Amino acid sequence: MAEKLRIKVILGSTRPNRFSEYPGRWIFEVLDKREEVEAELLDLRDYPMPFFNEAETPGYKSKPYTHESVANWTAKIAEADAYIVVSPEYSHGYSAVLKNALDYVYQEWNNKPVAFVAYGSVGGSRAVEQLRQVAIELQMVPIRNAVHIQAHWNLLDEKGALKSGSLEPYVRSAEEMLEQLLWWTKTLKRAREEA
Repeated sequence: MAEKLRIKVILGSTRPNRFSEYPGRWIFEVLDKREEVEAELLDLRDYPMPFFNEAETPGYKSKPYTHESVANWTAKIAEADAYIVVSPEYSHGYSAVLKNALDYVYQEWNNKPVAFVAYGSVGGSRAVEQLRQVAIELQMVPIRNAVHIQAHWNLLDEKGALKSGSLEPYVRSAEEMLEQLLWWTKTLKRAREEA
């Protein structure tokens, strides 16, 4: 039996009452149904990293950073073959906590694909455009297909819980995104092993 593809789903918000855990759990469950995948949900709340302020940049560091949360985060990123980032859109961009988490790591991101599930104004598309640029600088492969959740505030009930079935309209987009992500994951994993 072939080794499973290890894909991490990253929740890109730590705010109280955040929306990201709804699409994060949803895309995790869609992904976890795939037999060839070993999925894991990574919540940035579990990795309380200080703002990046290291003397050496991640691309040139000579030894691992010593902060416990940073070391744990870097180790989790190193385990993966691919990533799905769940991102809000704040002020036409993505969250500061997500940028910080991206910036602490470099080699561990290299030559791995990343997909995006976003929400916010215009379905979080402006955040995704910026994330794709950052991913390229981190030597990742951002895939074209993404899930853009429109007007996410309308998907919640009066208590702030996700309305039943409200993410169903996005299943087709998710499946198309995953097909593309899995193709790139297999291709790049093989290439990394051969290098």
